[in-house]
Amino acid sequence: MGQTLSEPVTTKKSACCKDSKYRVGSSCMQGWRVGMEDCHVHILSLPDDPGTPFFAVYDGHGGAAVAQYAGKHLHEYIVKQQDYKDGNIARAMELAFLRLDEAMQYDPVIMDEQAGTTVIALLIKDNILYSANAGDSRAVASVAGKTIPLSRDHKPTLDGEWQRIKAAGGTVEFNRVNGHLALSRALGDFMFKRNERKSAEEQMVTALPEVEEHEITDDWEFVILACDGIWDVMSSEEVVEFVRSRLAHSQKNGLGTEKESIVEPEDICEELMSCCLAPDAIMGTGCDNMTVVLVCFLHGKPYSDLVRRCQRPAVQTDAAP
Repeated sequence: MGQTLSEPVTTKKSACCKDSKYRVGSSCMQGWRVGMEDCHVHILSLPDDPGTPFFAVYDGHGGAAVAQYAGKHLHEYIVKQQDYKDGNIARAMELAFLRLDEAMQYDPVIMDEQAGTTVIALLIKDNILYSANAGDSRAVASVAGKTIPLSRDHKPTLDGEWQRIKAAGGTVEFNRVNGHLALSRALGDFMFKRNERKSAEEQMVTALPEVEEHEITDDWEFVILACDGIWDVMSSEEVVEFVRSRLAHSQKNGLGTEKESIVEPEDICEELMSCCLAPDAIMGTGCDNMTVVLVCFLHGKPYSDLVRRCQRPAVQTDAAP
């Protein structure tokens, strides 16, 4: 665990944006850490591809420089790939991660940074959600109340990750790469990418993301992106239930009318972080920087329609055999 303060910084920086398809809220909090190393973006319409939204959370470690640089440029790298123009969005996202990482290694401002960042990035195009993940930040969706994972945490102990680390000359000690890094994929962390006999994809810590594709249907309610400061404290199912219950909560205004006071997405993000914050720095979990982006799917309908949908019972999953 990183250095901690004697008291947490609980000031939250929140933002929101919306259009006919999405209502988005975000919030971040420094917490017990001595500095804020996270970065996040929510763009409803990419400048180079109008109408295409992009959402991402960057969880920096060892400093904020790499996370901030990636937050400014990753979406630009994605849309300028030829594969993107040819319609191969998943491959374009893979190449964008790798090429941005390569560019940073030669950037005089970034190249000497002993820092890195995880990335969970979502891009929605032609009703397909593309989820690109490198590291242990995470995205999950609520589909008719059912929790749908949109990414896989990259830990050094995973079989495929462990094999790549060993093949590149590294070790896994105390569940960490070379005893230091608790994740196996990231942008930056260039000290783990020095094997000249291996490609960028084969380094002990690689910037290559895993990309998933999901078709968005009318029963998609929302997607949550967050850093591991949230997921270390609550499971994916617990976070989905937390968000869904807050969206479902509404109050009459006390004047005898049916007008509702509906909680905003950014308010839910703030409440979720407060819920995950440790009461003291001894616990370990709940002491990290925290960042949450909540993307609500409107499907061209009022926000109140989503509230009503979240008031319905979640769909029942099939029992395990």
